This record gives sequence, C-alpha cells and structure tokens, in this order.
Amino acid sequence: MNTNTALVTQTGVFITLTILMSYIFAIHTTFIHITFGFIPTALFSIMHGPLRAGIMAGIASCIGMFFFGKGVFFPGFILSDFLTGAVYGYFLYKKPITIKTICIPELIVTICIHLGLNTLWLTIFYDKAMSAIFMGRLVKNIICFPLEVGLIFIIYKTLSKFIHKNNYN
Repeated sequence: MNTNTALVTQTGVFITLTILMSYIFAIHTTFIHITFGFIPTALFSIMHGPLRAGIMAGIASCIGMFFFGKGVFFPGFILSDFLTGAVYGYFLYKKPITIKTICIPELIVTICIHLGLNTLWLTIFYDKAMSAIFMGRLVKNIICFPLEVGLIFIIYKTLSKFIHKNNYN
C-alpha cells in the first residue's frame, strides 16, 4: 500500500475513533466532559508525532463539534485539541512507552490544557466566573488523571505489535 494512502487511511480511522469516543461514547455536562477521545489521540501521537497528531485532533474536533457538539461552536476547543495531540506526540513519538513517559504529557495536558485553556474557553463562552467552573473541573481531572495514564498504557501495550507492524511513517 502506498505510504501516503496508508497515512490518509490511518488518519481517517483515528479521526473517526476520536469523534466517536469524544462525542458519542462520552458523558457531557455543561462544564465537565468525561470522554475517551484521548486514547486514539495518544495512540496516533505515538505513531505519527506531534504535528500530524495535532492536525488529526484538530480535524476531529471540528468535525465532532459540527455534527455532535452541544451548543454554539467555539474555536478555542479546536486549539486545545490540536495542542493535546501535539503534546502527546512531542513526548511519546519514537520513545519507549512506559507509565512514566505517559505521565509527563498527561500532566501537561491536564494542567495546561484541561484546567488552563479549556477552563478559560468555558469562562469566555458561558460568561461565568472562573471560580464557579474551576473546582468541579479540578476534581474531575484529579480523578481522571491516573485512569487516563493507565488506559493509554494498557491499550498501547495491547496494540503495540499491531501499531508498529502497520505504521507507515
């Protein structure tokens, strides 16, 4: 299979998985979203690096918001999703995947993007005080952090032979 064809195909599959796991198989409240979209984003980042992963996550965010988003479109979340893919890719691409190596990008994503940028976007979008939004998000992220690290690690280890066998960088 042509390398470009394989890359486009993989990107499409991971965009679809990210959308399904972020919008369809997710729990959404006004300020807190519990999703599994981080899993395909992290796996794609491991396979393709920061730029491709950021673009894939940004495209998935645009398409997901257009078809399944609740409320009005807000572009800040696309930036957040792009940065999430880029951070995962920067720290995980062509690196040994361990709990420790997953913790570093997950911590950056949790603090800087989820608690930082996404809280800012919600504050702007809903015109609410950051303090009204932040505490619930903090509790959710503290609980989800070890679960996300563990899920990325377990799913990567389960699929690693397939990922490396069929990766057309």
